[in-house]
Amino acid sequence: MEFNRRAFLKSSALAGVAVGLPVLNTAFFVDPAHAADGKALNFMSAENLTGNWDPSSHTTLAQINLESFVFGYLTRAPMRPDNPDELVMELATEMKLIDEHTLEFKLREGVTFHDGKPFTAEDVKATFEYASQPDRPAAWYPGTCEVEVVSDHVARIKTDKGGYPASLFWFLSAFLPIMSAKDVADPKTLSARPNGTGAFKFVRQDGNTTVLEAFDGFYLGKPTLPGINFNFVGDATTRTLALLNGEADLIERLEAEQVQSIEEAGGFKLNKAVSVENKYLWFRCSKAPFNDPRLRKAAAHAIDRTVLLDILGVSGHASKAWISPVKFGYVDTPNYPEFNPEECQRLLAEAGFPKGEGLPELEYITSVGFYPKTKEYGEVIAAMLQEQGFPVKLNVMEVAAWNERLYDRPGGGPGHMIDCGWSTGSPEPDLVLRTHFHSSSKRICGIEDKDLDAVLDKERNTLDPAARKAVIQNEVMPMLAEKVPSLSLFTSVFIHAMRNGLDGMYFYPNGMMDANKATLA
Repeated sequence: MEFNRRAFLKSSALAGVAVGLPVLNTAFFVDPAHAADGKALNFMSAENLTGNWDPSSHTTLAQINLESFVFGYLTRAPMRPDNPDELVMELATEMKLIDEHTLEFKLREGVTFHDGKPFTAEDVKATFEYASQPDRPAAWYPGTCEVEVVSDHVARIKTDKGGYPASLFWFLSAFLPIMSAKDVADPKTLSARPNGTGAFKFVRQDGNTTVLEAFDGFYLGKPTLPGINFNFVGDATTRTLALLNGEADLIERLEAEQVQSIEEAGGFKLNKAVSVENKYLWFRCSKAPFNDPRLRKAAAHAIDRTVLLDILGVSGHASKAWISPVKFGYVDTPNYPEFNPEECQRLLAEAGFPKGEGLPELEYITSVGFYPKTKEYGEVIAAMLQEQGFPVKLNVMEVAAWNERLYDRPGGGPGHMIDCGWSTGSPEPDLVLRTHFHSSSKRICGIEDKDLDAVLDKERNTLDPAARKAVIQNEVMPMLAEKVPSLSLFTSVFIHAMRNGLDGMYFYPNGMMDANKATLA
């Protein structure tokens, strides 16, 4: 019997969970020192923190979000859809390319770290040389670099030994939190507590709550908010109830039903932004059967992505590329794999599995509690694949268990497909493209493909930005559409909800926040 997508969608995916539940068990901690005047910001995060405060040691979005309060960056990237290439100076006051392999930063004076150490070019040197090493878990950089300290407030990133252009660090300057050279020299201290130049400094961690307080020595002036309680609450309904009941001031990662309840309740504000995060169905390219690109492409043609957007509602935005529309180089890829059952069946037969006959059971791993509607649209994707003959079994896991199975391993990672988003702090597309699809950096899909490596190397080594964008749009994206190491399902819309008394927050499209000028009445 033919699978009726719309009927399935109506009967199950949009059923959702009612927000108006009578029981609230948020189990988060409010620091008494900050709660006394009622002005501390209580933020509920959808993801837990790792507990390792070295910014180069993790890839979790919650950790990156918290770092946005605590650390400073050479530049920040607003990443507006109408101007995705824009950068705003922060710890740097100016940057310029000196030559093909040299990028110079002039640095802001009068900035100090939370431990009182003055910020200088030595900190830029320590941060970039350390974090660009290939053994760092979050080493998303084009290669190692050396930094010349010209003076206390002038630093030059040099890539001549790495052989790649320094221009690749132009956008990456908005991604890496600047660490203290003193901390980098002592890994135990670096991982034990965050020490940045940002508006808020780390106080302590109590269970699922991380306590921050305003930094008196912040170079733009002490923030009005006395502190931030950064709480992990994994359930979206619980986060919503906490906001409605006055126990939270700010929450994230909302679904359509919760947005509706908040709007109907009144007294709250919503911030919606097309984000840097795309949601992907990653294929394990490192093992059978998805080491065959024909099967990956067949699976992609089995999925009607418009139905997924119906399920997501306000939480999803259509896109046809492997990077977000707010990233440098985005294009609606002409040969992007669209829903096409006939082409799916042709490719299955060509690969030796007519109508899916002979395929092993295929495990599709997804998470619940962090990303909106993963279980609901996962059920739809599984049904679509099953309809075309793919024997798919959906495995829904809590975030911690899912995260343990996320990355590829020798011989192939767990499962055959896994759902995961990828969000980065910069407009730089290589933080997605090279990170995941070059053979030198096999993170989730584990693909090794010399043709894909060649176009990614060409893109990386093209100096002129306009020419580089053309390579991304006309060569990299079309080849990804042929190889299909993953299928980009949609671009996430990041939704934050807050009570009306919270003003002056700035939300970046990568989930980061700026509370420097925020007030809470």
